[in-house]
Formats: sequence, structure tokens, C-alpha cells
Amino acid sequence: IFVFSEGSNLTPAHHYPDFRFKTYAPLAFRYFRELFGIKPDDYLYSICSEPLIELSNPGASGSLFFVTSDDEFIIKTVQHKEAEFLQKLLPGYYMNLNQNPRTLLPKFYGLYCVQSGGINIRIVVMNNVLPRALKMHFTYDLKGSTYKRRASRKEREKSNPTFKDLDFLQDTHEGLYFDSETHSALMKTLQRDCRVLESFKIMDYSLLLGIHILNSYMKEKEGESSQSASDAKRPGGQKVLYSTAMESIQGPGKSGDSITTETTNTMGGIPAKSHKGEKLLLFMGIIDILQSYRLMKKLEHSWKALVYDGDTVSVHRPSFYADRFLKFMNTRVFKKVQALKSSPSKKRCNSITALKATSQEIVCAVSQEWKDEKHGILAEGQSYASLDEEVLGSHQRPDLVPSTPSLFEAASLATTISSSSLNVDEHYQRDQHMLYSS
Repeated sequence: IFVFSEGSNLTPAHHYPDFRFKTYAPLAFRYFRELFGIKPDDYLYSICSEPLIELSNPGASGSLFFVTSDDEFIIKTVQHKEAEFLQKLLPGYYMNLNQNPRTLLPKFYGLYCVQSGGINIRIVVMNNVLPRALKMHFTYDLKGSTYKRRASRKEREKSNPTFKDLDFLQDTHEGLYFDSETHSALMKTLQRDCRVLESFKIMDYSLLLGIHILNSYMKEKEGESSQSASDAKRPGGQKVLYSTAMESIQGPGKSGDSITTETTNTMGGIPAKSHKGEKLLLFMGIIDILQSYRLMKKLEHSWKALVYDGDTVSVHRPSFYADRFLKFMNTRVFKKVQALKSSPSKKRCNSITALKATSQEIVCAVSQEWKDEKHGILAEGQSYASLDEEVLGSHQRPDLVPSTPSLFEAASLATTISSSSLNVDEHYQRDQHMLYSS
């Protein structure tokens, strides 16, 4: 469509030179927007209602980045070869999203070209990975490579620098910890996405990771400004399905409330903890997937492999790149919280408690047995006493002398009970004395 400065029946007048606006694969991208619940009116309102906000680019591609005022979409300038590759990628991209819309891969909503003065500017509209309503205390661009993977001095001087792999290993050498369910969902999503990229012969992609530290002071300081900013920037309840990090790995309804309070707006972040026990919210997504392993990339890898260790450089064949990427994420970045084991002192305390309970049950059983035996002994003693009186009174059967095996059994039982309970032994001795007296 041509957009003239004086305007037309379809376009308004403007103060810029005439330009031509072209859209690529409109039907395919319209399906993608419908898949993620984006209405046409909301899409146009987000992009056109207010001026775009320019973002800094830490990469070496030279692309320009803009974010919409409602924080929903990222607009990035791409090269001609990247735009062509995206169009070739659309059939496979369509199948992947149709089968699994919950993915950390970038979600493309439109591809356009602005032609003016003999210059073509190609732009792609994608989902926004890092919300501006929450302060990102640390931002990392991770590839799983170590060759020249440290932020430059110029990048470090920025207010919100983007660090790289070696910076992460230095700052967070213990990694980030998740509960078992979240860790499993995250790693399965990354594995599935990497295999998809490998099938498309894509390499040199990155994981953009934003870390927000949940701190009482920070929350109190940022609470009002974040809430007012989000209220002002989100008109009409616009919300893209599966656009947040938590929805991308577990679907809607997961907001990380296990480590946050009900009043905390998590913005769809994934809950995690640092090795220091700090509560974190993580925002992430795979970026820069429009780099295929073509001739120039093969030559770049061959040249770097001659000078440096070939396994550490960023550019590599897709299968090796995917395996190295997953290994780095699973062993160095994302870790699962292990179940706490009982210490020896706790085990000893638990065993002592169990022993006490068992001893009490034994003492009670022995006490009950002793009471029954004592009752029998007393009854038998009374029968012996009556028998003695009868025999001694008649003097006719002197050979009938009562034996006392029960008395020896009682003494043996008293010895056993005294080793288990002193209290029981006292009662027994008192009753035994009464028995002897009788």
C-alpha cells in the first residue's frame, strides 16, 4: 500500500515523505495472532496508538529494537536474508505452534517492509520477553559458549547492561534453583525447542534471561510506580496468551504464587531461588533464531576453530550447538532443589524418641502382666495358707508340705520388672512384703 503525504481515501495525511508499506504472508501471521488470542483492533492499537519506545541493543547485529507503549510487543529491524529465512521457516513454524503453542521460541506476529527514498526497512513484530513494569536487576544473553562471551566495558557502563555467559558463571556460579516440577517443565520445554531449531538447521541463538530479585525494600519502592505504570499502559485488558515465561512452560494459571504474596504482581515470572536463598522471578525466552548454518557460518566456524578451541566458539553446527546449549542450561544455569536429608543429630533424636516410646509400651505391657501374675500369686498364697492350717491342725498327713515354686517365679519376675521401671519394682516389693507377712 502506498502512503502519500497528502493522504488518500485509505490513508491519512502526514508530514513525512511518501513511502510504501508492504506486509508479508498476511494470512499466516493472522493465524498466529489468532492462535495467541490477539484481536486485530488490540494489535493495531498497541502498535499505532502511541509512539514506540526505543531500546538499546547489546548485540553485534546492528538491529534496532522498539517496544510498544503497553509493553506487549517488540519491533525489531531485520536484514533481507533474515526476512527471507523467516518466510521459508513459516510452514514448519506453523506446524510447531499448532502442535505446541507453549514454547520459549520467539512468537512472530507480523513481518513488514517500509520502502522510502530507495531504502527498504524490514521489521518483525514479536512478543516482549522482559516486561518493563518490573525492574530487571540482572539481564543475561546466554549461548552456552565461552569464547569472547563477556560483556564489553561499554555495555557494562549502561544503566541496564546485558551480561553474557562468563559473567553469569562469575556472578552466579552456583546457578539458579527451582522446585522439581518447575525445573522439569522448563528443561522439557528447552529440549523440545532446541530439537525444533536443530531440525530447521538453526544455530547461534541465545536465551535472554531477566532476573528480578524479590526484596521487601524493592517491592515497597517499586510497588506504586509499577502498578500505576502497568495500569496506564495496558488498555482494554489486552493480554497475549502464552506470552509470559510461566505460561510458556506450564500453560496459563501458573503465576509462581508459591514464593510470593497475593499482593505481588509476578507479571508471569518463573519463581526461583539463588544459592543465597534470595527469592527471584525469572523472565526468559529464546531469541535470535533467524541464523541458519549456511556457507558464511560454516566458513566462520572453520576459521575460528583453527585459531581457538572449536567447541567453545559460538558458531557451530546445529546438532552440536543444541547439545552444548542444553548441557550448559541444565548443569550451570538451572538446577533442581534437592530434598533435604536428615542430619545425624536429628536421626539420633528421632531414634531416642522412638526408643522411649517403645520402652514405655514394653513397661506398660510388663506392668499389666505383673498385675495379673500378682493377683494369681495372692490367690495362690491364700490357698497355701488355708492348706497349711488344715494340715498342721490335723497332723494326719505330715508328708503334704506345700512347695513354693510360684514364689521363685515371682522373684524372677520382680527382677525383670526392676530393670525396666523402678516404680514398678517398688510396688512389687511392697506387695511381696505383704505376701510374706500373710
